[in-house]
Amino acid sequence: MSHLLHLDASARRASFSRTLSDVFARTWREADPEGGYTYRDLAADPVPHIDEAWTELCYYVLAQEITDIGRYREAVRTPGQAAAWAITEPLIAELEAADIVLIGTPMYNYSVPATLKAWIDRVTFPKMNLKGRSFVVAGARGGAYGPGTPRESFDHEERYLRDFFLGHFGVDDVTFVHAELTNSLIDPALAGRRDTHEKSYAAALELAAELAGKLAGR
Repeated sequence: MSHLLHLDASARRASFSRTLSDVFARTWREADPEGGYTYRDLAADPVPHIDEAWTELCYYVLAQEITDIGRYREAVRTPGQAAAWAITEPLIAELEAADIVLIGTPMYNYSVPATLKAWIDRVTFPKMNLKGRSFVVAGARGGAYGPGTPRESFDHEERYLRDFFLGHFGVDDVTFVHAELTNSLIDPALAGRRDTHEKSYAAALELAAELAGKLAGR
């Protein structure tokens, strides 16, 4: 039985990234009703930023060359570390249990929201390997950052997430679904790009549903 971990990071309740991730999640659950499902709203229930005690856990794991996620708790040796681990352990358990990780996130200031970065920092230990899992990022951007656009080089969101998931987690299946130019609905300077936004959003909704159907039951 497969398991979907669904994260949302947008500060807005009615957001394009939340809608896209919801379409994926609903389609996946309908196609795989026996599959497991875990949802976490990183904006409504923020993950605390890492502290010195967390870094002590991380350094112990690195120094002891621990690569088995199930052994991370061996790093706990002080009350402060125990408190840090109490926050971290359930998040890692959710990640470890997942076959598919779905992340709904907007681009904020050319990168990811702080809420998502806090989650990534909290669940990441040295030499972690999540090979075999699929990551899907359902994103929304106020402007246009796709290949060939003037601001392609400003996209530090997809590049960061792709490089991190592939390079650190060892994941070999990462897919991005983007709705672009969402600010064309509110920014007069982008009003002439609304048609492009609508096409991008429609294509993203279709792709989100298509991907969910393909990944269901795996």
